[in-house]
Amino acid sequence: MSHRKTLLAASIVAGLCISMSLHAQDAQQTGTTPPTSSTNPTASPTTNPNANAQQAPDQSQAKQLATVTVTGIRASLQASLDTKRNADAIVDAITATDIGKFPATNVAEALAQIPGVTLDRLFGATQRVSIDGIDPSLNNAFLDGHPVAQAMWLYGDSPNRGFNYSLLPPEILGQLEIFKTPEARLPEGSLGGTVFMHTVQPLDVPSNTLTGSFGVNYNDMVDRQRPNGSVFYSWHNDDKTFGVDVSAQHYEEITSRQGQEIFGYSTAGSVASANPAVASEIAAGTIKASDQFPNELNVADFQQTEKRNSVFVNIQYKPSDHFDSTLSLMYMNDSLNNINTSLYPIASASPITSLGPANSAGFITSGSVAGTACYHSFNCASPALTFEDNDARGSYVQTRGIDWRGTYRGDGWSLGGQAGVSTSRDNISQAFEEFFYGGGFNWNTAKGFNFTEPSQANNPGYWADTMGGGGSIAYKPYKSKDAYAQIDFTKQFDGFFNELLVGARYASHWESQSLIDYSGLGEQSLEDVGFGGLSNLQGAKSIGLGGSSVQHVVTQGYQSIFNAVLSPDNGLIANNAVQTYNNTFNMQQKNSSLYGQVNFGNDDVHGNIGVRYVHTSITAYGYNVPQTCTTYDCVLPAGYGYLGQTSTNNNWLPAFNIAWNIMPDLILRGAGSETVAYAPYNEYAPFFEANDTVAPLTAAQGNPNLKPYRSVNFNTSLEYYFNPESVIALSGFYKNVLNYVVNQASFENRQNGSWAQIENGTEGKSLVAAGVCTAVGVCQYSVSTPINGGRATVKGAAISYQQAFGSSGFGLRANYTYSDSKTVAGGPLPYNSKNSSTIAPYFEKGPYTASISYNWRGEYLAGGYVAGAPDSYTGSFKELDASAGYQINKHVQLTFNMLNLLNSKYTQYFGPGTTELANEYVSGREFMLEAHFKL
Repeated sequence: MSHRKTLLAASIVAGLCISMSLHAQDAQQTGTTPPTSSTNPTASPTTNPNANAQQAPDQSQAKQLATVTVTGIRASLQASLDTKRNADAIVDAITATDIGKFPATNVAEALAQIPGVTLDRLFGATQRVSIDGIDPSLNNAFLDGHPVAQAMWLYGDSPNRGFNYSLLPPEILGQLEIFKTPEARLPEGSLGGTVFMHTVQPLDVPSNTLTGSFGVNYNDMVDRQRPNGSVFYSWHNDDKTFGVDVSAQHYEEITSRQGQEIFGYSTAGSVASANPAVASEIAAGTIKASDQFPNELNVADFQQTEKRNSVFVNIQYKPSDHFDSTLSLMYMNDSLNNINTSLYPIASASPITSLGPANSAGFITSGSVAGTACYHSFNCASPALTFEDNDARGSYVQTRGIDWRGTYRGDGWSLGGQAGVSTSRDNISQAFEEFFYGGGFNWNTAKGFNFTEPSQANNPGYWADTMGGGGSIAYKPYKSKDAYAQIDFTKQFDGFFNELLVGARYASHWESQSLIDYSGLGEQSLEDVGFGGLSNLQGAKSIGLGGSSVQHVVTQGYQSIFNAVLSPDNGLIANNAVQTYNNTFNMQQKNSSLYGQVNFGNDDVHGNIGVRYVHTSITAYGYNVPQTCTTYDCVLPAGYGYLGQTSTNNNWLPAFNIAWNIMPDLILRGAGSETVAYAPYNEYAPFFEANDTVAPLTAAQGNPNLKPYRSVNFNTSLEYYFNPESVIALSGFYKNVLNYVVNQASFENRQNGSWAQIENGTEGKSLVAAGVCTAVGVCQYSVSTPINGGRATVKGAAISYQQAFGSSGFGLRANYTYSDSKTVAGGPLPYNSKNSSTIAPYFEKGPYTASISYNWRGEYLAGGYVAGAPDSYTGSFKELDASAGYQINKHVQLTFNMLNLLNSKYTQYFGPGTTELANEYVSGREFMLEAHFKL
């Protein structure tokens, strides 16, 4: 870690040294002096959708900077600094040109340039964004001041409140801001920060503006490319009283993730009695009984082709300076079909012939297993166990929205409002086929596994279903809806306290899912489903795996799985009632809030103070059925059935922000606040979602009695604006979380929801033999339950530096963040990296632009994706991105973006440190060539 800190510090020091020699030269060339304090230091930041008349001139200027009329990296960086500098709160911003000129396939990639923002990259397309070390689910995001409903897209994932930035096309945005400290007027629900994204408005750009792009993106790990394109058109009348803009996008991307997963560990002593070779090694002292080795080594191959179509419309009406109104429409369809292939030999339940020596941490890294493969057999009796699971998942997210906002400005007062609704739905499906192979294998945690008889293992005739129930298909309809209404009143005064803001907001969020599982296909072989040849997993090879981990039998892919399961010859039966009961819920959260805020300021000091009152009502429904109820027609006793529970909470949330202009270019800020946030929606519902087939069996369930997260926060920032496009800033934050929701694991005996499928097959028999399940399918699960976990703290500091070096065309952005978190039990908080940094030099001169971005974050705690899977620790991650552009003429520009040039490995561990490996993945390098036009 020390060399990374040294590199960043050297970059900042070098930049400052260069700035001294170029400062006067730059000021002379630009024809300006460094800006002094804002002419209206009390103006609220641009995220206020109901700004008053006094603020309107400053806001129109900021809007002009934030739209597509901005040209050049330096101009856009200056616009971002203007927003940061003039804000009362601690705010960071990115303008449209930032997003267009720096490497970014989605909004989250652009946010990574901001100090304190870190990304989780479990899947290539970034979804989860942390702010100041806070879990992504505890940060809100708003588009033009309103929430956007989001349906879950990945079968088996757990819903979370974190905004999925990968679903939002960056082309629609004019500017985005991160409020790291709240104001009373802003919506509640964030602990780390609130992201406000602003679309381009038709009256802020010239009439008949037409821009667009088309190109291709290519992933080198799968050696395939996909097209993308976008177009933006804006028109307004000559009087600028009425305008319309339309933005349409078609985007395709191949997401690939390959790697190795380890499904838990066993001790050598636990298998010695059934394996004489292991017992002999323990007796000889070659290994210890306490040494651990993997239960199963799984080579995982996730492939997804995304196809997204979206249209955004803004209709703006401004008949006079006193009134303006905007109607926004949103339409998005996102196809996210994917297939995950898992091939895993079971090392702990097979006849072990050898276990290699253990490393210094007591982990055995190699071994071998004997077995006999069976040809064209559905009843292979080999004790060696290797399974290939094929999960083909259909996902088609449909998102719609309508939003209205308007403001009337009188003489020293204004009245504004906003209302709308958005919906999102996804009828998620998963078709499943599993095949068994009984041959022996050797394994090594660093190199993967290799079948001892490759000619048999590579022959599809040796792979067949032995579960007795064939494949299956499950449907999980998922729906989400947001409705909201807000009214705001402002009154201006003369004097130090110059503005009063009061308002009210109502927001309702509804979310639901259900599950119907169909099985009864009968036994099928790999040949029946469709043999697709042998794999060649270049991603797995790049992390050191070889042999059968890289090259093994596969199906013909996504469509062949669905075709096999949905064949008219199959008699599908919905006979898994337990799955329906355990995975069906709906919940509604209703927040009613009132706020009052006073803005104050003079030439030296400005800020605001206020309080927000929030009443929260959460009603959750789910099934509560007796363990003996395993069918749809069972008679439920009194007190059982589809039951609901309502909980309410009231919170007073004060907020204070102050900024002191110590000198014209030096600003000291301070802030204190109390905030609330809420657990993921499904955690309030009385549901139970389980992994029924892979031991150890795990599950997750909800808790309707959860209380909101509640935190008392203190922030400070010192900012020196030493050049028009330049700043160096130091900031600190402390969050005392009074209630933090944590997951608690406990063991429960419950009816296995998949028992009808696996009872007579190899997996069911293995679970019974291991004592995990009874003969009738009552199994022991490790169940993860969210509970009110008590206090936690997050404290940290950040340093950021930005400068354009005179007329050289070169510039640099760099930042480093330290964030230390701790729960009352002494453990870390999820998604909190203690250290993270970014170095991003850029060049822009004449027709040429280029930039490089290096992001690094330290290890952190993160939850598993499988239901109830234990939390895992994610290792440090680095990413190198780059982009280049050439302006052919004033109408056409070519850009070439390169992401993840290091093809960095995403690694997870079962505990702190790097000894107990859980998962390791790579997702490949991505290259995007695009032509941009503007007419």
